[in-house]
Amino acid sequence: MSYGRAKNLMRAIVQDRYGPPAEVLRLRDIETPTVGDGEVLVRVRASCVHADVWHEVTGRPWVLRLMGGGFSRPKNPVPGTDVAGVVEAVGKSVTEFKPGDAVFGETHAELEWRNGGAYAEYVSVPEDTLALKPSEVSFEEAAAVPASGFIALLNLRGSARLEAGKSVLVNGAGGGVGSIAVQLGKAHGARVTGVDRGDKLEMIRSLGADHVIDYTQEDFTRRGERYDLILDVASNLSLTACKSSLTSEGVYLVIGHDHFGKAKGRVLGSVPRMLGLLVLSTFVRHLPTSQGEPASTKKAAMALLAELLEAGKLTPVIDRTYPLDEVPDAMLFLESGRACGRIIVVP
Repeated sequence: MSYGRAKNLMRAIVQDRYGPPAEVLRLRDIETPTVGDGEVLVRVRASCVHADVWHEVTGRPWVLRLMGGGFSRPKNPVPGTDVAGVVEAVGKSVTEFKPGDAVFGETHAELEWRNGGAYAEYVSVPEDTLALKPSEVSFEEAAAVPASGFIALLNLRGSARLEAGKSVLVNGAGGGVGSIAVQLGKAHGARVTGVDRGDKLEMIRSLGADHVIDYTQEDFTRRGERYDLILDVASNLSLTACKSSLTSEGVYLVIGHDHFGKAKGRVLGSVPRMLGLLVLSTFVRHLPTSQGEPASTKKAAMALLAELLEAGKLTPVIDRTYPLDEVPDAMLFLESGRACGRIIVVP
């Protein structure tokens, strides 16, 4: 994505270095982005604040800077990866969208750790990362779905795929990814148990969870229950701790959340743990594989998420909404861990 020399200016959150959001993020007037051949220029109506954006803004862990963002400072000065809005213009090779369409999606076509430009009044994104927004879904609700939905769909495949009758436990069910995972489980006919803090349990029940557990009051690994899948969104468990709670063919799946740098180091973060589990998955039956299941693309994922939204099988959970100039405050609230669902930004 590149910013052209258009005469029109727009408001955007900008950073010129990595660091704490309150120190490096500023609201400025910058040039409106140009639209490339295969891109769509979207007038942003809502975006989302989530953990991946925090990592991209802070540049932590440092290893992620080598995955597309820029080592010494961000290549793209405008953060934000999830967007919902209205098509303003399309590139000459775009065939699926036209000006005036309401759309939602991500600003990256690939799995990359870099700023995406969504914290602005306009953003130009690849055609294949978008889907038409269902008319009954608000822009704020649509913006809460893309990144968390794609993460959930990408992980719940292969040996970890959801099926009718399976017993699934979601650890960290009250957050962005967890709340979608609960609903995906129910949409596939699974029996779902949600684990989180007590103040989030009522919301998790409302999403269809069959059972809920307050982790501050009870350790689910001591209940004697066994699950076909344990999805560790909070990433504070281990395979060793969960083995007694898995069926003989049960799968333990961890997302890799490092709790905003608190769980792991500044340099490598959760990367060594995730790589280690990937290697072990060849030998340990309780770890997931993707054998026989193709990787989800952004285009396929967005199409499925749009279908689930339209069918009423997916209800986005929004904790609160911030105006564009309060993005640093929104990220501070995200880092506190108190959010129940997603945090939304509106221009």
